[in-house]
This record gives sequence, structure tokens and C-alpha cells, in this order.
Amino acid sequence: MDNLQHRWRLRPIDLAREHGLSTQAIRNYEAAGILPPAERTPHGYRTYTTVHVHSVRAFLALIPGHGHQRSTSIMRAVNLDAIDEALQLIDESHVQLLDDRRTLRAVENALAGLGTSAVEAAKATSGAMFIGPLAHRLGITAATLRKWENAGLVQPDRDPQTGYRIYSEVDVRDALLTRQLRRGGYPLDRIAPFLAEIRTAGGLDPLEALLGEWRDRLSYRGCSLLAGAAELDRYMRVREGSP
Repeated sequence: MDNLQHRWRLRPIDLAREHGLSTQAIRNYEAAGILPPAERTPHGYRTYTTVHVHSVRAFLALIPGHGHQRSTSIMRAVNLDAIDEALQLIDESHVQLLDDRRTLRAVENALAGLGTSAVEAAKATSGAMFIGPLAHRLGITAATLRKWENAGLVQPDRDPQTGYRIYSEVDVRDALLTRQLRRGGYPLDRIAPFLAEIRTAGGLDPLEALLGEWRDRLSYRGCSLLAGAAELDRYMRVREGSP
């Protein structure tokens, strides 16, 4: 009986060791509502049960798919019996993943939509295209190009004598990509980070690897959401006393 009791009445160190955590982390989890409140011995020491074991497992399984903050909110909601709130938080993560997948698809379509001729046309500018001709080529207004510049999407130089904007090969490429993404309905603040990645990567050539890594990250998140859901379901069953 003592051995059985020892198995199911755990000290903070016992609960922490299974996951390579510190006892302080366990106390922090409890304070944050990630774990249900610990039981106490007559001397005031914390003791944990199999319910707490499953709560830690569920929380750690949620993090890769939902992030630390949202995972904390999900566990807190479950422990407060606010199941609808927990489910809504989970739904929001799935919606975000779907939105990110659509963004990736739009980026891939934008690159495909450029076509070889468009890229070659960009290279042919030799850094000497002014705002009027570029706007005409893109089928937009000069005011739109200035708006994109203010949003950081294109970064033309200025002629030192006239002050006119001069769009380089890179600026033309970024303007073409922006046009394609805007046609797909994406807002400027969503386009800017993508263009920044292209500049960091050094152009379009490295994008195949970059997009592949992006797809892999989305797949990992999707699998993580599934794994987290399974572990959370297991915790909720244990918490309710179900097998």
C-alpha cells in the first residue's frame, strides 16, 4: 500500500524530473493555473497526483503548436472548467495556421505569376527606372508606388540633382511581387515581412529553399496541434475520472 501511495503521491521533484524541469518551474506552472492546485501534507508540503502528471504532459505538448502564452491560457481555462473558452483558443490557432497556409500559397502564386519575362524585364531596368514608367508597367498609379514606399515595400534611391525616385532592379522585382500579392488581397503589413526575407536571402534564387522551410514549419505546427489535442484530451479524461 505504501508503494502504491508513493506512486500516486508525488513530490515536486518527482513531477519535475520526468520532463527535465526544475521544481521552481512546477511551482510557477501551478501559480499560473497550468496545473490544478497541489494537495498539501499536514506539514504544508505540496503533493501531486496522476492528474498533475497529465496536466504537465498536456501543457508541454500544446506549446509547439500554440506557443507558451496561448497554451497557458488553454490549460488555465480547462482547469477552471471554462471548456468553451479553451476550445475557442484552440480554434484560433487552427485558423492562424490555415491563414498562414493561404499566405504561403499566395506567395508561391505570386512568384509563379511573375514569369520569366517579368523577371527579365526587371533585370533590364539596370537601376534607371523612374516612377512614371514603372507605374505604367505595373498598371497602377504613381501614388500607389509612393504608398508602397512609405510601407517599406520598395526602397528607391533619389537622383541627387533632381530628387526624382530611381527604381533599381531589386525595387522593380519587389514592386512586381507586391502587385501580385495585393491582387491576392493581402495587406501591405503582411507583404513587408516577406519582402524583407527575400532581401535577406539575396534575391529570388534562394526562395525555393526558403519556401520549403516555410512549408515544413507549417506541417510541423499542424502535427503539433494534433499531438497537443490528443494529450489535452487525455488530461481532460483523467481529470474527469474517465479511463
